[in-house]
Amino acid sequence: MQIWVGLRNPGPKYAMHRHNVGFMAIDVLADMHGFGSVQKKFQGWVQEGKIGSEKILLLKPATYMNESGRSVGEALRFYKLGTNALTVFHDELDLAPFKVKVKQGGGTAGHNGLRSIDRHLGPDFRRVRIGIGHPGHKDRVHSHVLGNYAKSEQDGLANMLGAIGAEAEWLAQGDDPRFMSDVALRMQE
Repeated sequence: MQIWVGLRNPGPKYAMHRHNVGFMAIDVLADMHGFGSVQKKFQGWVQEGKIGSEKILLLKPATYMNESGRSVGEALRFYKLGTNALTVFHDELDLAPFKVKVKQGGGTAGHNGLRSIDRHLGPDFRRVRIGIGHPGHKDRVHSHVLGNYAKSEQDGLANMLGAIGAEAEWLAQGDDPRFMSDVALRMQE
């Protein structure tokens, strides 16, 4: 079993924030791959299903971003899984909008959700980094990250989320390069 986590802040006022794009990806994956009903578990919401032949538990922590590690750690401990079974979908300032990159381990780059997971479980987990772009000046980062996607970005957002969902089987199989390549190709169509 693998556990795929989407990071975000809870509540309707945060729903369309760039910071919540990981959560959006999890919702699309659940819809596109016919995951089961939502259950309240592990200080969050979970859905079970399969992507290809791989059993996946989708987890959306109900905690705020800076406490995500509590929820993720609880799920991994319950299933007796290590961080090699964990994939975290999150927003990434250092990538251009709608670029998708996968990396294993690494630092937190100031991301409070990653920092919390790192604190609870260590840094050795797979990350699906979803680009939100940098606003250009550090004084504008906070409002950019915690701002809603603009109307002009809606098509790009929908296309990117759809590409992630369509190519998720490669990610489930552990073929990260193929996943990234095929998502990028879909984004060019």
